[in-house]
Amino acid sequence: MKKLFLKLSVLLLTLLVFSPSTALAGTRAIAISEPANGATLPSPVKVCMVTNGVTVEPAKKGVNDGKGHHHILVNTDLPGDLSKPIGKDAQHLHMGDGSTCKDVKLDAGIHVIRALFAKGNHVPYNPPITATVIVNVK
Repeated sequence: MKKLFLKLSVLLLTLLVFSPSTALAGTRAIAISEPANGATLPSPVKVCMVTNGVTVEPAKKGVNDGKGHHHILVNTDLPGDLSKPIGKDAQHLHMGDGSTCKDVKLDAGIHVIRALFAKGNHVPYNPPITATVIVNVK
C-alpha cells in the first residue's frame, strides 16, 4: 500500500508541475537526461543535463551569448527575478566549472529537481532555459 501511495504521489506531483521536462526558449533548450522523471532511486542522485542551441562552458569564461553553465534547484521554484544572479545555498547548486552532471545528496522522499541554464555571471537567460523532473528517493 505504501509503494502504491508513493507512486500515486509522484504521478500527481508530475501532473502538477507547471513546466514540461524540457522548456524551450526560442531554439535554446536543456533537458535533464538523468534521472528519469518519476524514478525511484537511492541518494546521492546523479543529475545530468543535455543542451540544444546553447553551449556549456565554465563561468570563468565570462558572459557570452548562447553560452553558460547549469544550476540545479532542489525543491524550489525558479527565481522570481531573472535579471539577478542565482543564489548559492543548499537549494541552489552551481555547476560553474562547466560540468554537465552532479551527484546530489537528498533525504528520502519526493523531490522536485529543476535545471536552470545561466550566463557566466550566474544570471539566467530570460525567458528561462529550464527543465524539471520529480524523483522519489528511497
